Amino acid sequence: MNDLKIIGKEHIGKIEFTGIEGGFGKNKKAMLAKDIAQIHNQPLKEINRRINDNLNRFKSNVDIIDFLSGTEPLRKFAEDNGLIGSNRTKHVYLLSERGYAKLLKILDDDKAWDIYDKLVDNYFNMRVSIKNNDPSLVQQRRLSIMEDNAATRKANMLYKLAMATSSETSRQALIAKSAEVLTGEMTIPIMREKYYSAGEIGKFLGISANKVGRIANNLNLKANQPGQNEFGRWSNSKSKYSDKEVPQWLYTEKGLMAIRRGIS
Repeated sequence: MNDLKIIGKEHIGKIEFTGIEGGFGKNKKAMLAKDIAQIHNQPLKEINRRINDNLNRFKSNVDIIDFLSGTEPLRKFAEDNGLIGSNRTKHVYLLSERGYAKLLKILDDDKAWDIYDKLVDNYFNMRVSIKNNDPSLVQQRRLSIMEDNAATRKANMLYKLAMATSSETSRQALIAKSAEVLTGEMTIPIMREKYYSAGEIGKFLGISANKVGRIANNLNLKANQPGQNEFGRWSNSKSKYSDKEVPQWLYTEKGLMAIRRGIS
């Protein structure tokens, strides 16, 4: 348990919170989620929700400790020090400096950035570096987190654009670019081919499904049954007029483009 202990009330400016050492290493400072909630003027349940929704981003015993899902000594520590609010409490989270920095990225609000420097300078273990005349470390850490946040927002924007486009080729390119923003590598994802029925293409192009079929026949787009080609594939689908399945030609993105060009 790395010699967990309550070191009393800490004050950073007007901010007051419970000082805790241990849990993540000898003399390492930590912070309770309930104090973080108070500092950020948010309900504790909202901070817990943000943690729970992103729990895979936090490394247990390195970034975060849950007193109520850990060992019996952890639960006893929480009980002895009045950290458990009620019998309905499901989580009592403790975050390391690294864990708080990750939560900061998730919150990403003005309040978070306003207090970040104060907490790191005066509470977490980086204050040793400050006292050793190396204040640039705080700014470097902050810039690093801000850059990561900007990259995440850009990747999300690219992904939303990808989902909004009707072109499968453009969608793949945008998703690949989104992955490059996050990972630094242009990874072309393996995409499931999108297929369109004659009715869907007709609705998209403003013509009837029958006309779509006639254009496809005139352009010789369809493969022999049962088969497929670059313009589409045969599939069995339920008939509108009976329980029988009938062969239906489904169009790829390239097939859709060919129909568009074939409209006279």
